[in-house]
Amino acid sequence: MEEFKAPQEIPDLTVNKSVGIQSSPNRVRLAVSLFYFGQGIAFASWASRIPDIKHSLNLSDGELGSILLALPLGQLFTMPVSGRLVTKYGSKKILTLTAPLYVLALGNLGLATVPWHLAAFLFLFGVIGNMCNIAVNTQGVEAEKLFIKPIMTSFHGAWSIAGFSGALIGLLMVNLHISPYHHFWIVTGLIWINVFFNFKHLVPGKGAQTERKPKLFVKPEGVLLQLGIIGFCSMATEGAMFDWSGVYFKEIVKAPASLVILGYASFMIMMASGRFVGDAIITKLGRKHTIMFSGIVISTGMFISVFFPFILTATIGFMLVGIGVSSIVPTVYSVAGKNGKTAPGMAIAMVSSVSYLGFLMGPPLIGYISALSSLRYSYAVIGCFGLLVSFLVTKIKAIA
Repeated sequence: MEEFKAPQEIPDLTVNKSVGIQSSPNRVRLAVSLFYFGQGIAFASWASRIPDIKHSLNLSDGELGSILLALPLGQLFTMPVSGRLVTKYGSKKILTLTAPLYVLALGNLGLATVPWHLAAFLFLFGVIGNMCNIAVNTQGVEAEKLFIKPIMTSFHGAWSIAGFSGALIGLLMVNLHISPYHHFWIVTGLIWINVFFNFKHLVPGKGAQTERKPKLFVKPEGVLLQLGIIGFCSMATEGAMFDWSGVYFKEIVKAPASLVILGYASFMIMMASGRFVGDAIITKLGRKHTIMFSGIVISTGMFISVFFPFILTATIGFMLVGIGVSSIVPTVYSVAGKNGKTAPGMAIAMVSSVSYLGFLMGPPLIGYISALSSLRYSYAVIGCFGLLVSFLVTKIKAIA
């Protein structure tokens, strides 16, 4: 695959209007980044309160693992529809509509009083979240075309910064004894303000309007399937960190209550840092070598936290995992969105359909293995995914 060469940044506002863009490229980039940030802080708010919700509903590891299936099932259920809607109506319209709904679904999670409530609300959270995900990543691909250098990992960096911010807010809410429900509604208000001030600056394109009507279910083929498998391994690791890092620090590391969030926060801040330098690393090393190195770092960090489950060593291990996963998914989405044969929204949806199986299988797998043996063994299994990433990328000729 040839190295990505985007057109130079468009400095003239009148030129932007000729392609339907009403704002400068830098303002577009800021708006898209803030939408990534909004989705990240919403998801982090949920992740930061999982230990509290687990305790309030008196769930075992196995029960929590089963309930966590509902979120990725909702994402997968909506995947074909999301790609079609984004392709037909444009990512701007879909994102503007679903971003406010996403945080409304977040608020519902705080209302759960019995396990089936939580499962139902997580399914809805996944349905709306997937539509946001496909739309915002399509926006990222379109915005990247306005710049001479790759910027996709910086968008995902904004999501990760939001994750770290959400973890800190979650820690504050826990220490202030604020319930998850009220915590989630505070976040909802912030996201609505963000949407109001930034939706007008999004890229208004409708994707592949001139192509034939897209099918509802399209099997990913060739390089898109290969990219999806790479994304699967990375997202399985991310899912394990998002949903179980707090539980791991509480039950395995035996961290005090005030430091339970440390594992999640350390993972998120390093994933964010890696994404802000990821574009430069990709430019220097190439996509293939960057992904190979990332897989090795993932496994190293995970195994450190498994073999040395102490606060310091586990924190360092989680930091390495964050660095490892930082560039994989942004690179996969960027390559998929520029494949040249399929509309960006549909291509990203195809890759996401495979990748999000990682979110589907990762967190529940942790719960089931933990119920049979130990949470440490669960994390050791997830650590093997990093090695698999490094192996698989060597077999994909399309990634340079």
